[in-house]
Amino acid sequence: MARIILLFATLAGVMFGILFAAAPALGEPADIDAAARGVVRVVIIGEEDGEVFPVSHGTGFAVGSTHIVTNAHVVREVVQDPTLRIGIVPAEGEEASDARPVALSPRNDLALVQITGSLRLAPLTIAGNAAGDSGEVSAVGYPRNVDMAQGLNAADIFRAQPPVKSRGFISGRRPSRLFDTILHTAPIAAGNSGGPLLDGCGRVLGVNSFGADSDGTDAEFYFAVSTRELLPFLRANDIEPRVNTMPCRSLAELDEAERVRIEREQAAARADLSAAAEVTRQIRERAQLEAEQSVAADRENAMAVAAVLLLIGIGAGLVAWQARQAAGANEKRLMIAGTISAAAIMAALALWFTRPGLDEIDRRVSAALNQPQDDSTAPPIARDAQEGTYLCTLDLTRSRITGDPIEELEFDWRADGCVNERTQYGLVAGDWSRLFVPNEEDAVSVNRFDPDGSDIGASFRVDRFLLGRTAMSAARTARGSYTAPACETPDAANRLGDMQGSVSALLPDRPNERLVYRCELSGN
Repeated sequence: MARIILLFATLAGVMFGILFAAAPALGEPADIDAAARGVVRVVIIGEEDGEVFPVSHGTGFAVGSTHIVTNAHVVREVVQDPTLRIGIVPAEGEEASDARPVALSPRNDLALVQITGSLRLAPLTIAGNAAGDSGEVSAVGYPRNVDMAQGLNAADIFRAQPPVKSRGFISGRRPSRLFDTILHTAPIAAGNSGGPLLDGCGRVLGVNSFGADSDGTDAEFYFAVSTRELLPFLRANDIEPRVNTMPCRSLAELDEAERVRIEREQAAARADLSAAAEVTRQIRERAQLEAEQSVAADRENAMAVAAVLLLIGIGAGLVAWQARQAAGANEKRLMIAGTISAAAIMAALALWFTRPGLDEIDRRVSAALNQPQDDSTAPPIARDAQEGTYLCTLDLTRSRITGDPIEELEFDWRADGCVNERTQYGLVAGDWSRLFVPNEEDAVSVNRFDPDGSDIGASFRVDRFLLGRTAMSAARTARGSYTAPACETPDAANRLGDMQGSVSALLPDRPNERLVYRCELSGN
Protein backbone atom coordinates (compact mmCIF):
# COMPACT_ATOMS: atom_id res chain seq x y z
CA MET A 1 0.00 0.00 0.00
CA ALA A 2 2.84 2.36 0.89
CA ARG A 3 4.48 1.71 -2.46
CA ILE A 4 1.21 2.43 -4.28
CA ILE A 5 0.81 5.78 -2.49
CA LEU A 6 4.36 6.79 -3.30
CA LEU A 7 3.94 5.67 -6.93
CA PHE A 8 0.81 7.79 -7.37
CA ALA A 9 2.51 10.79 -5.77
CA THR A 10 5.48 10.43 -8.09
CA LEU A 11 3.26 10.10 -11.16
CA ALA A 12 1.32 13.18 -10.11
CA GLY A 13 4.56 15.13 -9.78
CA VAL A 14 5.70 14.00 -13.22
CA MET A 15 2.37 14.90 -14.81
CA PHE A 16 2.44 18.31 -13.19
CA GLY A 17 5.99 18.83 -14.41
CA ILE A 18 4.87 18.10 -17.98
CA LEU A 19 1.94 20.48 -17.70
CA PHE A 20 4.10 23.08 -15.99
CA ALA A 21 6.70 22.95 -18.74
CA ALA A 22 4.05 23.26 -21.44
CA ALA A 23 2.04 26.02 -19.76
CA PRO A 24 2.58 29.59 -20.94
CA ALA A 25 4.40 31.86 -18.55
CA LEU A 26 2.18 34.30 -16.74
CA GLY A 27 3.42 37.63 -15.53
CA GLU A 28 2.54 39.64 -12.45
CA PRO A 29 0.85 43.06 -12.77
CA ALA A 30 2.97 44.22 -9.83
CA ASP A 31 6.09 43.68 -11.94
CA ILE A 32 4.91 46.21 -14.52
CA ASP A 33 4.26 48.68 -11.71
CA ALA A 34 7.71 47.98 -10.28
CA ALA A 35 9.34 48.61 -13.66
CA ALA A 36 7.37 51.84 -14.01
CA ARG A 37 9.33 53.29 -11.06
CA GLY A 38 12.28 53.72 -13.40
CA VAL A 39 10.27 55.15 -16.33
CA VAL A 40 10.53 58.93 -16.74
CA ARG A 41 9.21 61.72 -18.89
CA VAL A 42 12.04 63.16 -21.01
CA VAL A 43 11.23 66.82 -21.62
CA ILE A 44 13.00 69.06 -24.11
CA ILE A 45 13.07 72.46 -22.43
CA GLY A 46 13.29 75.85 -24.07
CA GLU A 47 13.64 79.26 -22.49
CA GLU A 48 12.58 82.65 -23.77
CA ASP A 49 12.62 85.93 -21.91
CA GLY A 50 13.38 84.06 -18.69
CA GLU A 51 10.36 81.81 -19.10
CA VAL A 52 10.92 78.04 -19.21
CA PHE A 53 8.56 75.96 -21.36
CA PRO A 54 8.41 72.41 -22.77
CA VAL A 55 9.25 72.17 -26.46
CA SER A 56 8.43 68.47 -26.74
CA HIS A 57 8.63 65.34 -24.67
CA GLY A 58 9.17 61.62 -24.94
CA THR A 59 9.77 58.77 -22.52
CA GLY A 60 12.88 57.13 -21.14
CA PHE A 61 13.82 54.45 -18.64
CA ALA A 62 16.70 53.97 -16.24
CA VAL A 63 19.47 51.50 -17.05
CA GLY A 64 21.53 52.79 -14.11
CA SER A 65 20.76 55.06 -11.18
CA THR A 66 21.74 58.12 -13.25
CA HIS A 67 21.63 56.85 -16.86
CA ILE A 68 18.52 56.82 -19.01
CA VAL A 69 17.78 55.28 -22.41
CA THR A 70 15.41 56.98 -24.82
CA ASN A 71 15.05 57.40 -28.59
CA ALA A 72 17.57 59.41 -30.55
CA HIS A 73 14.75 61.38 -32.18
CA VAL A 74 13.49 62.47 -28.73
CA VAL A 75 16.68 64.36 -27.81
CA ARG A 76 18.03 65.14 -31.27
CA GLU A 77 16.96 68.79 -31.05
CA VAL A 78 19.10 69.34 -27.95
CA VAL A 79 22.21 68.28 -29.82
CA GLN A 80 21.33 70.55 -32.74
CA ASP A 81 20.26 73.56 -30.67
CA PRO A 82 22.47 74.50 -27.67
CA THR A 83 19.75 76.76 -26.28
CA LEU A 84 17.65 73.71 -25.45
CA ARG A 85 18.19 71.35 -22.54
CA ILE A 86 16.86 68.03 -21.26
CA GLY A 87 14.63 67.68 -18.21
CA ILE A 88 13.86 64.40 -16.48
CA VAL A 89 10.56 64.10 -14.61
CA PRO A 90 10.17 60.91 -12.51
CA ALA A 91 6.96 59.01 -11.95
CA GLU A 92 6.83 59.92 -8.25
CA GLY A 93 8.01 62.72 -6.03
CA GLU A 94 8.74 66.38 -6.64
CA GLU A 95 12.36 65.95 -7.68
CA ALA A 96 12.86 66.68 -11.38
CA SER A 97 16.34 67.04 -12.75
CA ASP A 98 18.38 68.16 -15.73
CA ALA A 99 20.27 65.69 -17.89
CA ARG A 100 22.91 65.79 -20.58
CA PRO A 101 23.18 63.66 -23.73
CA VAL A 102 25.90 61.00 -23.54
CA ALA A 103 25.48 59.14 -26.82
CA LEU A 104 23.16 59.19 -29.83
CA SER A 105 22.79 56.43 -32.41
CA PRO A 106 20.42 57.67 -35.13
CA ARG A 107 20.91 54.43 -37.09
CA ASN A 108 18.87 52.44 -34.56
CA ASP A 109 17.13 55.39 -32.87
CA LEU A 110 18.80 54.99 -29.47
CA ALA A 111 20.11 57.62 -27.11
CA LEU A 112 21.73 57.63 -23.68
CA VAL A 113 21.43 60.59 -21.32
CA GLN A 114 22.82 61.15 -17.84
CA ILE A 115 21.12 62.90 -14.95
CA THR A 116 23.18 65.85 -13.74
CA GLY A 117 21.18 66.54 -10.58
CA SER A 118 20.58 64.55 -7.40
CA LEU A 119 17.74 62.43 -8.77
CA ARG A 120 18.37 58.69 -8.56
CA LEU A 121 16.24 56.03 -10.24
CA ALA A 122 15.60 52.30 -9.94
CA PRO A 123 17.18 50.66 -13.02
CA LEU A 124 15.05 48.32 -15.10
CA THR A 125 16.19 44.77 -15.85
CA ILE A 126 16.71 43.85 -19.48
CA ALA A 127 15.61 40.47 -20.81
CA GLY A 128 18.76 38.65 -21.86
CA ASN A 129 16.95 36.32 -24.23
CA ALA A 130 15.60 37.78 -27.43
CA ALA A 131 11.82 38.14 -27.56
CA GLY A 132 9.94 35.34 -29.26
CA ASP A 133 7.32 35.62 -31.95
CA SER A 134 4.40 35.75 -29.52
CA GLY A 135 3.47 36.59 -25.96
CA GLU A 136 1.84 39.37 -23.99
CA VAL A 137 3.76 42.63 -23.58
CA SER A 138 3.22 46.03 -21.97
CA ALA A 139 4.22 49.47 -23.19
CA VAL A 140 4.92 52.11 -20.54
CA GLY A 141 5.27 55.81 -21.28
CA TYR A 142 3.77 59.29 -21.50
CA PRO A 143 1.53 59.55 -24.59
CA ARG A 144 0.64 63.13 -25.46
CA ASN A 145 -2.95 62.31 -26.35
CA VAL A 146 -3.53 61.22 -22.74
CA ASP A 147 -2.01 64.50 -21.50
CA MET A 148 -4.37 66.38 -23.79
CA ALA A 149 -7.37 64.33 -22.68
CA GLN A 150 -6.51 65.12 -19.07
CA GLY A 151 -6.19 68.81 -19.85
CA LEU A 152 -2.58 69.03 -18.66
CA ASN A 153 -0.93 72.36 -19.34
CA ALA A 154 2.74 73.22 -19.81
CA ALA A 155 3.39 73.49 -16.09
CA ASP A 156 1.84 70.08 -15.46
CA ILE A 157 4.40 68.48 -17.76
CA PHE A 158 7.10 69.28 -15.20
CA ARG A 159 5.19 67.59 -12.36
CA ALA A 160 5.54 63.92 -11.51
CA GLN A 161 2.85 61.80 -13.13
CA PRO A 162 2.58 58.01 -13.21
CA PRO A 163 3.23 56.66 -16.71
CA VAL A 164 0.50 55.11 -18.82
CA LYS A 165 0.56 51.33 -19.26
CA SER A 166 -0.96 49.55 -22.24
CA ARG A 167 -1.05 45.88 -23.11
CA GLY A 168 -0.76 44.00 -26.34
CA PHE A 169 0.98 41.07 -27.94
CA ILE A 170 4.15 40.48 -29.89
CA SER A 171 3.34 40.11 -33.55
CA GLY A 172 6.79 39.05 -34.67
CA ARG A 173 10.37 40.13 -35.13
CA ARG A 174 11.51 41.91 -38.27
CA PRO A 175 14.30 44.27 -39.30
CA SER A 176 12.98 47.71 -40.08
CA ARG A 177 14.76 50.93 -41.04
CA LEU A 178 18.05 49.02 -41.02
CA PHE A 179 17.81 47.86 -37.41
CA ASP A 180 16.25 44.97 -35.51
CA THR A 181 12.75 45.63 -34.16
CA ILE A 182 9.88 43.91 -32.38
CA LEU A 183 6.45 44.27 -33.94
CA HIS A 184 3.68 44.44 -31.31
CA THR A 185 0.14 45.64 -30.62
CA ALA A 186 0.54 47.41 -27.25
CA PRO A 187 -0.85 50.89 -28.09
CA ILE A 188 1.63 53.77 -28.06
CA ALA A 189 1.35 57.35 -29.28
CA ALA A 190 3.53 60.43 -29.68
CA GLY A 191 5.23 60.86 -26.32
CA ASN A 192 5.71 57.12 -25.81
CA SER A 193 8.89 57.25 -27.86
CA GLY A 194 11.85 55.93 -25.87
CA GLY A 195 9.69 54.08 -23.36
CA PRO A 196 10.19 50.40 -22.56
CA LEU A 197 8.36 47.43 -24.01
CA LEU A 198 8.11 44.95 -21.12
CA ASP A 199 7.47 41.25 -20.76
CA GLY A 200 5.19 39.84 -18.07
CA CYS A 201 7.98 40.01 -15.48
CA GLY A 202 8.65 43.70 -16.08
CA ARG A 203 11.86 43.13 -18.03
CA VAL A 204 12.76 45.24 -21.04
CA LEU A 205 12.25 43.55 -24.39
CA GLY A 206 12.73 46.67 -26.46
CA VAL A 207 12.57 50.46 -26.72
CA ASN A 208 9.35 51.76 -28.30
CA SER A 209 10.18 53.84 -31.33
CA PHE A 210 7.41 54.32 -33.91
CA GLY A 211 4.07 53.02 -35.10
CA ALA A 212 2.52 51.93 -38.38
CA ASP A 213 -0.03 54.43 -39.62
CA SER A 214 -3.32 52.62 -40.11
CA ASP A 215 -5.37 55.63 -41.30
CA GLY A 216 -8.04 54.43 -38.90
CA THR A 217 -8.96 51.47 -41.07
CA ASP A 218 -6.66 48.58 -40.21
CA ALA A 219 -5.32 47.17 -36.99
CA GLU A 220 -2.47 49.26 -35.60
CA PHE A 221 1.02 47.87 -35.08
CA TYR A 222 3.99 49.37 -33.34
CA PHE A 223 7.75 48.90 -33.44
CA ALA A 224 10.26 48.70 -30.62
CA VAL A 225 14.04 48.63 -30.97
CA SER A 226 15.03 45.15 -29.82
CA THR A 227 17.57 44.25 -27.15
CA ARG A 228 19.83 42.98 -29.94
CA GLU A 229 20.37 46.65 -30.68
CA LEU A 230 20.05 47.98 -27.12
CA LEU A 231 22.58 45.79 -25.30
CA PRO A 232 25.51 46.42 -27.68
CA PHE A 233 24.67 50.14 -27.61
CA LEU A 234 24.81 50.26 -23.80
CA ARG A 235 28.02 48.25 -23.54
CA ALA A 236 29.66 50.38 -26.19
CA ASN A 237 29.01 53.33 -23.87
CA ASP A 238 30.38 51.60 -20.75
CA ILE A 239 26.98 50.80 -19.26
CA GLU A 240 26.64 47.30 -17.84
CA PRO A 241 22.87 46.89 -17.42
CA ARG A 242 20.99 44.42 -15.30
CA VAL A 243 20.31 41.44 -17.54
CA ASN A 244 18.15 38.43 -16.79
CA THR A 245 18.09 35.37 -19.05
CA MET A 246 15.65 33.27 -17.02
CA PRO A 247 12.17 32.36 -18.28
CA CYS A 248 9.39 34.58 -17.00
CA ARG A 249 7.42 32.60 -14.42
CA SER A 250 4.52 33.65 -12.23
CA LEU A 251 4.34 33.22 -8.48
CA ALA A 252 1.15 31.25 -9.05
CA GLU A 253 3.19 28.67 -10.95
CA LEU A 254 5.78 28.54 -8.19
CA ASP A 255 3.11 28.22 -5.50
CA GLU A 256 1.46 25.38 -7.38
CA ALA A 257 4.79 23.64 -7.89
CA GLU A 258 5.55 24.07 -4.19
CA ARG A 259 2.15 22.64 -3.29
CA VAL A 260 2.80 19.58 -5.43
CA ARG A 261 6.27 19.20 -3.93
CA ILE A 262 4.88 19.36 -0.39
CA GLU A 263 2.15 16.86 -1.23
CA ARG A 264 4.76 14.56 -2.74
CA GLU A 265 6.93 14.95 0.35
CA GLN A 266 3.98 14.23 2.63
CA ALA A 267 3.04 11.18 0.57
CA ALA A 268 6.61 9.95 0.84
CA ALA A 269 6.54 10.57 4.59
CA ARG A 270 3.28 8.63 4.90
CA ALA A 271 4.79 5.84 2.82
CA ASP A 272 7.84 5.85 5.09
CA LEU A 273 5.61 5.70 8.17
CA SER A 274 3.58 2.90 6.64
CA ALA A 275 6.74 1.03 5.73
CA ALA A 276 8.13 1.58 9.21
CA ALA A 277 4.87 0.33 10.73
CA GLU A 278 5.03 -2.76 8.53
CA VAL A 279 8.63 -3.38 9.57
CA THR A 280 7.65 -2.98 13.22
CA ARG A 281 4.73 -5.36 12.77
CA GLN A 282 6.96 -7.97 11.18
CA ILE A 283 9.56 -7.56 13.93
CA ARG A 284 6.84 -7.89 16.59
CA GLU A 285 5.38 -11.00 14.99
CA ARG A 286 8.81 -12.57 14.69
CA ALA A 287 9.68 -11.59 18.28
CA GLN A 288 6.32 -12.93 19.50
CA LEU A 289 6.89 -16.28 17.82
CA GLU A 290 10.45 -16.51 19.04
CA ALA A 291 9.43 -15.53 22.57
CA GLU A 292 6.62 -18.09 22.67
CA GLN A 293 8.94 -20.82 21.43
CA SER A 294 11.77 -19.88 23.80
CA VAL A 295 9.46 -19.58 26.85
CA ALA A 296 7.83 -22.92 26.05
CA ALA A 297 11.26 -24.54 25.70
CA ASP A 298 12.52 -22.96 28.92
CA ARG A 299 9.41 -24.09 30.80
CA GLU A 300 9.74 -27.65 29.50
CA ASN A 301 13.44 -27.75 30.30
CA ALA A 302 12.91 -26.41 33.80
CA MET A 303 10.11 -28.91 34.49
CA ALA A 304 12.18 -31.80 33.12
CA VAL A 305 15.20 -30.88 35.19
CA ALA A 306 12.99 -30.37 38.24
CA ALA A 307 11.54 -33.86 37.70
CA VAL A 308 15.01 -35.38 37.43
CA LEU A 309 16.15 -33.57 40.54
CA LEU A 310 13.04 -34.72 42.38
CA LEU A 311 13.72 -38.33 41.45
CA ILE A 312 17.33 -37.92 42.58
CA GLY A 313 16.11 -36.40 45.84
CA ILE A 314 13.65 -39.25 46.42
CA GLY A 315 16.29 -41.83 45.57
CA ALA A 316 18.86 -40.23 47.85
CA GLY A 317 16.22 -40.03 50.59
CA LEU A 318 15.52 -43.76 50.29
CA VAL A 319 19.25 -44.52 50.58
CA ALA A 320 19.49 -42.31 53.67
CA TRP A 321 16.41 -44.01 55.24
CA GLN A 322 17.85 -47.46 54.55
CA ALA A 323 21.23 -46.43 56.04
CA ARG A 324 19.49 -45.29 59.18
CA GLN A 325 17.37 -48.44 59.54
CA ALA A 326 20.20 -50.85 58.92
CA ALA A 327 21.96 -52.51 61.90
CA GLY A 328 25.13 -50.63 62.65
CA ALA A 329 24.02 -47.57 60.70
CA ASN A 330 26.61 -45.89 58.62
CA GLU A 331 26.55 -42.29 59.80
CA LYS A 332 28.70 -41.04 56.95
CA ARG A 333 26.50 -42.65 54.32
CA LEU A 334 23.41 -41.31 56.05
CA MET A 335 24.76 -37.77 56.03
CA ILE A 336 25.83 -37.83 52.39
CA ALA A 337 22.58 -39.33 51.14
CA GLY A 338 20.51 -37.01 53.25
CA THR A 339 22.36 -33.97 52.03
CA ILE A 340 21.98 -35.00 48.40
CA SER A 341 18.27 -35.66 48.91
CA ALA A 342 17.62 -32.32 50.55
CA ALA A 343 19.63 -30.39 47.95
CA ALA A 344 17.99 -32.17 45.02
CA ILE A 345 14.46 -31.65 46.35
CA MET A 346 15.13 -27.97 47.09
CA ALA A 347 16.63 -27.44 43.62
CA ALA A 348 13.65 -29.18 42.04
CA LEU A 349 11.23 -26.95 43.93
CA ALA A 350 13.24 -23.84 42.98
CA LEU A 351 13.22 -24.76 39.29
CA TRP A 352 9.51 -25.54 39.42
CA PHE A 353 8.50 -22.25 40.99
CA THR A 354 10.94 -20.10 38.96
CA ARG A 355 10.14 -21.57 35.56
CA PRO A 356 9.11 -18.86 33.01
CA GLY A 357 5.45 -17.90 33.09
CA LEU A 358 3.29 -16.72 30.19
CA ASP A 359 3.97 -13.08 31.09
CA GLU A 360 7.61 -13.70 30.20
CA ILE A 361 6.55 -13.76 26.55
CA ASP A 362 5.56 -10.08 26.67
CA ARG A 363 8.79 -9.10 28.41
CA ARG A 364 10.91 -10.87 25.79
CA VAL A 365 8.91 -9.27 22.92
CA SER A 366 9.44 -5.82 24.45
CA ALA A 367 13.17 -6.46 24.86
CA ALA A 368 13.45 -7.58 21.21
CA LEU A 369 11.65 -4.46 19.94
CA ASN A 370 13.96 -2.20 21.95
CA GLN A 371 17.07 -3.61 20.35
CA PRO A 372 18.72 -1.45 17.59
CA GLN A 373 17.49 -2.42 14.13
CA ASP A 374 19.55 -2.87 11.00
CA ASP A 375 19.75 0.37 8.94
CA SER A 376 18.11 -1.36 5.97
CA THR A 377 14.87 -1.86 7.90
CA ALA A 378 14.87 1.20 10.15
CA PRO A 379 12.58 4.10 9.11
CA PRO A 380 14.27 7.31 7.92
CA ILE A 381 14.93 9.92 10.57
CA ALA A 382 14.62 13.67 9.83
CA ARG A 383 17.85 15.57 10.05
CA ASP A 384 17.97 17.82 13.09
CA ALA A 385 18.71 21.51 12.66
CA GLN A 386 22.43 22.05 13.04
CA GLU A 387 24.66 25.00 13.75
CA GLY A 388 27.57 25.76 11.49
CA THR A 389 28.53 27.28 8.16
CA TYR A 390 25.95 26.79 5.42
CA LEU A 391 26.68 26.97 1.71
CA CYS A 392 23.52 27.82 -0.22
CA THR A 393 22.98 27.42 -3.97
CA LEU A 394 20.19 29.09 -5.94
CA ASP A 395 17.46 26.61 -6.88
CA LEU A 396 16.24 27.76 -10.29
CA THR A 397 13.26 25.39 -10.27
CA ARG A 398 11.80 26.99 -7.13
CA SER A 399 12.73 30.63 -7.80
CA ARG A 400 11.13 33.51 -9.62
CA ILE A 401 13.98 35.66 -10.87
CA THR A 402 13.36 39.11 -12.28
CA GLY A 403 16.77 40.68 -11.59
CA ASP A 404 20.38 39.52 -11.50
CA PRO A 405 20.69 37.48 -8.29
CA ILE A 406 23.65 36.03 -6.43
CA GLU A 407 23.80 32.33 -7.26
CA GLU A 408 25.71 31.19 -4.16
CA LEU A 409 25.92 32.54 -0.65
CA GLU A 410 27.51 31.40 2.60
CA PHE A 411 26.75 32.23 6.22
CA ASP A 412 27.26 30.98 9.76
CA TRP A 413 24.09 29.94 11.57
CA ARG A 414 23.50 29.55 15.29
CA ALA A 415 20.56 27.86 16.95
CA ASP A 416 19.48 31.17 18.53
CA GLY A 417 19.05 32.75 15.07
CA CYS A 418 22.31 34.70 15.01
CA VAL A 419 23.92 34.89 11.55
CA ASN A 420 27.63 35.55 11.10
CA GLU A 421 27.89 36.45 14.79
CA ARG A 422 26.27 39.84 14.23
CA THR A 423 22.85 39.69 12.53
CA GLN A 424 19.93 38.50 14.64
CA TYR A 425 16.97 36.85 12.90
CA GLY A 426 13.46 37.13 14.29
CA LEU A 427 11.32 34.15 15.23
CA VAL A 428 7.54 34.04 14.68
CA ALA A 429 5.54 30.80 14.79
CA GLY A 430 8.68 28.76 14.22
CA ASP A 431 9.84 30.80 11.18
CA TRP A 432 13.20 32.59 11.17
CA SER A 433 13.27 35.86 9.19
CA ARG A 434 15.01 39.20 8.87
CA LEU A 435 13.66 42.25 7.03
CA PHE A 436 16.04 44.61 5.24
CA VAL A 437 14.92 48.12 4.26
CA PRO A 438 17.87 49.80 2.52
CA ASN A 439 18.22 53.53 2.02
CA GLU A 440 20.00 53.23 -1.32
CA GLU A 441 17.46 51.00 -3.10
CA ASP A 442 13.67 51.12 -3.38
CA ALA A 443 13.19 47.48 -2.44
CA VAL A 444 12.43 45.60 0.76
CA SER A 445 13.94 42.15 1.20
CA VAL A 446 12.59 39.50 3.55
CA ASN A 447 15.16 36.79 4.20
CA ARG A 448 13.94 33.50 5.64
CA PHE A 449 16.05 30.55 6.78
CA ASP A 450 14.57 27.13 7.42
CA PRO A 451 17.15 24.85 9.05
CA ASP A 452 14.58 22.08 9.48
CA GLY A 453 15.35 18.72 7.96
CA SER A 454 13.08 17.64 5.12
CA ASP A 455 13.65 15.81 1.86
CA ILE A 456 15.28 18.92 0.40
CA GLY A 457 17.32 19.82 3.47
CA ALA A 458 17.76 23.34 4.81
CA SER A 459 16.61 26.26 2.66
CA PHE A 460 17.16 30.02 2.47
CA ARG A 461 14.56 32.22 0.78
CA VAL A 462 14.67 35.86 -0.24
CA ASP A 463 11.42 37.66 -1.11
CA ARG A 464 12.03 41.06 -2.74
CA PHE A 465 9.30 43.72 -2.88
CA LEU A 466 10.00 46.51 -5.40
CA LEU A 467 8.15 49.50 -4.01
CA GLY A 468 7.40 52.98 -5.27
CA ARG A 469 8.80 56.02 -3.50
CA THR A 470 5.74 56.61 -1.32
CA ALA A 471 5.50 52.98 -0.18
CA MET A 472 9.26 52.82 0.33
CA SER A 473 9.19 55.95 2.45
CA ALA A 474 6.52 54.38 4.67
CA ALA A 475 8.58 51.20 5.00
CA ARG A 476 11.67 53.18 5.99
CA THR A 477 9.67 55.09 8.58
CA ALA A 478 8.33 51.86 10.07
CA ARG A 479 11.81 50.34 10.09
CA GLY A 480 13.22 53.42 11.77
CA SER A 481 10.74 53.05 14.64
CA TYR A 482 12.67 50.15 16.20
CA THR A 483 16.23 49.05 16.80
CA ALA A 484 16.92 45.41 16.06
CA PRO A 485 18.32 43.62 19.13
CA ALA A 486 21.89 42.41 18.84
CA CYS A 487 22.94 38.79 19.12
CA GLU A 488 23.22 37.58 22.73
CA THR A 489 20.42 39.94 23.83
CA PRO A 490 17.94 38.02 26.03
CA ASP A 491 14.90 36.84 24.04
CA ALA A 492 16.27 38.65 20.97
CA ALA A 493 14.63 36.36 18.40
CA ASN A 494 11.08 36.69 19.72
CA ARG A 495 11.42 40.43 20.29
CA LEU A 496 12.68 41.06 16.75
CA GLY A 497 9.94 38.85 15.31
CA ASP A 498 7.34 41.14 16.92
CA MET A 499 9.14 44.33 15.87
CA GLN A 500 9.34 43.38 12.21
CA GLY A 501 5.55 43.12 12.01
CA SER A 502 5.31 46.90 11.60
CA VAL A 503 7.19 46.66 8.30
CA SER A 504 5.75 43.40 6.98
CA ALA A 505 2.21 44.80 7.44
CA LEU A 506 3.02 47.43 4.79
CA LEU A 507 4.23 44.98 2.16
CA PRO A 508 2.09 43.67 -0.73
CA ASP A 509 0.70 40.16 -0.59
CA ARG A 510 3.17 38.89 -3.19
CA PRO A 511 6.81 39.76 -3.80
CA ASN A 512 8.17 40.72 -7.20
CA GLU A 513 11.05 38.30 -6.91
CA ARG A 514 11.53 35.08 -4.95
CA LEU A 515 14.93 33.45 -4.65
CA VAL A 516 15.08 30.00 -3.06
CA TYR A 517 18.41 28.44 -2.13
CA ARG A 518 19.26 24.87 -1.16
CA CYS A 519 21.63 24.89 1.81
CA GLU A 520 24.13 22.33 3.07
CA LEU A 521 26.49 22.41 5.99
CA SER A 522 30.03 22.96 4.76
CA GLY A 523 31.92 19.70 4.73
CA ASN A 524 28.76 17.59 4.22
